[in-house]
Amino acid sequence: MENPNKKRLRRSMMFLNAQKPSLIKDPYIYGADSLMLDLEDAVAATAKDTARFSLYHALRSIDYRGSERVVRINGLDTDLWEEDIRCVVAGGADVIRIPKTENADMVRAVEDKVLAAEEEFHREPGTTLLMSALESAKGVMNAYEICTASDRMIGVALSGGDYTKDLQTRITGTGVELMGARQQMIIAARAAGVQCFDTVWTNLDDMEGFRKDVETIHMMGFDGKSCINPRQIDVVHKIFTPTMKEIIFSEKVIREIDDKKAKGIGVFTVDGKMIDIAFYDGAKRNIMLAKAAGIYKGDL
Repeated sequence: MENPNKKRLRRSMMFLNAQKPSLIKDPYIYGADSLMLDLEDAVAATAKDTARFSLYHALRSIDYRGSERVVRINGLDTDLWEEDIRCVVAGGADVIRIPKTENADMVRAVEDKVLAAEEEFHREPGTTLLMSALESAKGVMNAYEICTASDRMIGVALSGGDYTKDLQTRITGTGVELMGARQQMIIAARAAGVQCFDTVWTNLDDMEGFRKDVETIHMMGFDGKSCINPRQIDVVHKIFTPTMKEIIFSEKVIREIDDKKAKGIGVFTVDGKMIDIAFYDGAKRNIMLAKAAGIYKGDL
């Protein structure tokens, strides 16, 4: 049976340093859909064991009040990732993020260790989900095989800093240097039936640029945005929340499709627009987003 959390709402995914108890004791107050507890880049090389200890006890003792707990482990090119997985699974995290993923074999190697850890710590097999960060040209080129490498996969995320370094360019703030990767990743994710998340925006002094960047990835079809500051969360959620006009139209579409399908009618109009079954999933997603934002109390 498929893990019901695979398709949960993930508009915002906020990074937090797992080494610092002050950062991971109550970050749910910011309202992010997912919390990215980081064992990789945010943690100094000499503090990896300390970070694991802190993370394990946080996962075991803190009620994150509905926020998903994602942990970024260290890369498979280190001697740290296997112990990271044991810590994460023993603690009961929801998702493991695999950094610097370049092919399906890397996903399968993590999956094998996760299954072994689930058995070791008596967790139900399949409860620990996976996602991959694509941080190189090779990773982006192999996006579809990565997305389909495991039934545990929830999706892929772009890591813009390392990706642009691999392209021998830089982050400009315009999004031009990221457009090819973004397009390829969202196509691969949709073809595989998983989610797709965008990279962080690091210029906290340019909130208008951040807003425009989020609007761009929303129009492209991304499921959410990685965040590094609580101020960014509300911006993301507002952009990913349907307007009242969109909610009302989606309601009509769902009710009409349900009614017309029962009558054997495939094509019809709603508010003057030609509608068929292809509009159904999009309308359902709009209602789900509206419910998550607390602005829809209906029964659809």
